[in-house]
This record gives sequence, structure tokens and C-alpha cells, in this order.
Amino acid sequence: MSYSHEIDIALLAVQRATLLTQKVFHNNAKGTLSKDDRSPVTIGDFGAQALIIAALRHNFPDDEIVGEEEASSLRDNPSLAEQIFALVRESKLDDSSAESQLGGPIEDLDAMLAAIDAGKSSGGAKGRIWALDPVDGTKGFLRGGQYAVCLALMVDGDVKVGVLGCPNLPVDDAAPISADVGGEGKGVLFAAVQGQGATSRPLTRGALASAKTISMQEVGDITQATFCESVEAAHSSHGDQAAIAKRLGITKESVRMDSQAKYGSIARGAGDLYLRLPVRKDYEEKIWDHAAGDLIVREAGGEVTDAEGKRLDFSIGRTLKANKGVVAAPRGVHGKVLEVVKEVLGNK
Repeated sequence: MSYSHEIDIALLAVQRATLLTQKVFHNNAKGTLSKDDRSPVTIGDFGAQALIIAALRHNFPDDEIVGEEEASSLRDNPSLAEQIFALVRESKLDDSSAESQLGGPIEDLDAMLAAIDAGKSSGGAKGRIWALDPVDGTKGFLRGGQYAVCLALMVDGDVKVGVLGCPNLPVDDAAPISADVGGEGKGVLFAAVQGQGATSRPLTRGALASAKTISMQEVGDITQATFCESVEAAHSSHGDQAAIAKRLGITKESVRMDSQAKYGSIARGAGDLYLRLPVRKDYEEKIWDHAAGDLIVREAGGEVTDAEGKRLDFSIGRTLKANKGVVAAPRGVHGKVLEVVKEVLGNK
């Protein structure tokens, strides 16, 4: 199956959602609520989730969706819900054909709340299930750093389609990786379909721009590799990563950025290695934090496993229960990196 309709809708839906997230940021309307795990949820999270789910339900009404947010807090806060709905209604693609492909605007406030709440699938190994993270890297988003709007389609537990919208990454695939943001020439859409390679294209306000094929850079000398890691020490063990870099002979300072922008960056050769190492034994990664990035890196010629060398298993539910950590690297050096990861973690 080519998944041509799925990838087109996913790209347009993510592109439209980034219009909302950028407007939220520039209007300083970021207002946050706290989830049970104390992570901040912004107006951008709710609005982007509503827009993307509405587009998916219009095109694929029988598909399930695993979304990060749910609308109960908005039902308890009508003024915030109205504020979000106003932004959702304003967030349209400039191209009328593209906008109509997504089903046009959301009709009313109740329809928006219903769309947000339609992301309650428990996931699993059967059928077509979309995994959505409307604003991955919420803290990065709040401070004007890297964040991503992430969407992936899993069929019988296997990721078939992945899209990342990264409004603060440079369009230029050859630009060296950096945590810097802002300015012109920013905003990129990464995409992949299983067996069809990976692409990047500039984010636009209307129809999709032309795509370019991307691929991971071959690493001849691992000591010259560039590491990407999470900004938040709560998400990944910076100490273990530093020990791994030292054993590999890597002296370059790691680049710390939020979100699946790290997957996109290494997929196009702007960085080389991405490690996310467990900080707690009981921590389970969420599938929406990795599904799109995992496919994009693998389709760009990379290898993605957990810290034990197992492929990430998206078929178990809403979390990667069977996996601990993430190791993403070009195929030629992944084995070497994994060996050192096991040594460092095994010595703890």
C-alpha cells in the first residue's frame, strides 16, 4: 500500500496546526495548565490537537487516535475553551483546496471539544491507529526553543507514516545543528512512508512545498560525531550520555534541544547520534514521543533501538512498555554506539 492519501493529509494537517502554534507563541497567549504529571499543557497543545484530529476524522473516520491531551479541563474552564476555539477558527491554510482536503474549519466549540477528546484510543497491535503529539517539547515551545508537531500512523502496531512539523528548525538541510532559533528561513516538515524514504520541505501557510529526499550522514570517524540530547535532565540521563561520549572519544559538546526535532535533525545529517537514556527504572516512554521520529530516521538510513538493542515496539498500548531508552544512529556506527551504551549502563 502506498499510503499516498495518508501522508498528504498528515502533512497538511501538521502544517495547519503549526500555523496555530506559531500564532499562540507570537501572541503570548501561551497560558498553561498542569497535567497530573505536572507537565505544562498550553493553548497550543489543545488547539493543535483539535485541528489535527478534525482533519483525521474527516478523511479517515474509522481510524483510532492516540492523542496526548483530553478536554475535561477545558469543559471546566469555558473562557479558556472559547479563547482556544477563536484561535482554531482563525488557523486556516491559505490554499482553499488544501484547506478543503482537511474538511475546512471546525464548526463550533462542542465540535472542537469532541475532536480533542477523540484521541483516547488505548493503542495496540490491531488496526489503524494514529499517534499524535500536538506540541512535543512544551517547555521548548514556551521559551521559544525547539518543538515539534508530531503525527504517525501505525497499522497493526507497525509505523507506516510519520510527519514532524518543526517551526524553529532551519529549512536548509545542510545547516549545522544548533539549539538556536528564530529569524528567517525557519520551519521545516519532515516526513516518511515505510519503504519509501524520508523527505524534508519548508513549512508554508498554504499548499505543500516541494519535498527533498534526506539521508543520514555516514560517520567515518565516530570521534567527530555530533550528539543530540534532551534539554531536560528529567527526560534523559545527561551523566550517562557524557560517559558514553567520552568512551567513544567524542569531544564536541552535545547539542541539547527539545522534542522530536532531534530525530529530524539527525535524519537529514545535521547531527549524527541521538541518545535518550532512562532516568528511572519504571519510566515508560509515550508512543507519540517517538513514532514519527523513529520511522523518519530509519527511512533516512539510520537505526533506532532501545538501550538493549531492541526495536521500539509501538504495538503494546500508549507507552513503549517493552523498551528502555532510545539509541538512534547511522546504520554503520549504531552497533558500536550500542555496545558502549550497554557498557556504561551495565556498570551502574
